[in-house]
Amino acid sequence: MPKFLIEREIPGAGNLSRAELQAVSQTSCGVLQKMGPQIQWVESYVTADKVYCVYIAPNEEMIREHARQGGFPANRVSEIATIIDPATAEVMAEGTSA
Repeated sequence: MPKFLIEREIPGAGNLSRAELQAVSQTSCGVLQKMGPQIQWVESYVTADKVYCVYIAPNEEMIREHARQGGFPANRVSEIATIIDPATAEVMAEGTSA
């Protein structure tokens, strides 16, 4: 199933209180519950004026419908092509011996 990165422009997002973030999370989870198991929220990153969310869903339209029902923006939705991390830098020499 595809993964998506959603960029949400929310001025002052970094200043939201724990209670405000909890309320937004609860709204999101409530919408997800109604939409069914095809769409899943993985995690989100809060910056000064944006929230970046990682979701698993069959398509972009489902991501946008979740945002519409939840009442929060989805300014940019990008399908994640691949994930890299520090381990990606390691050379894997398959089938060779030292």
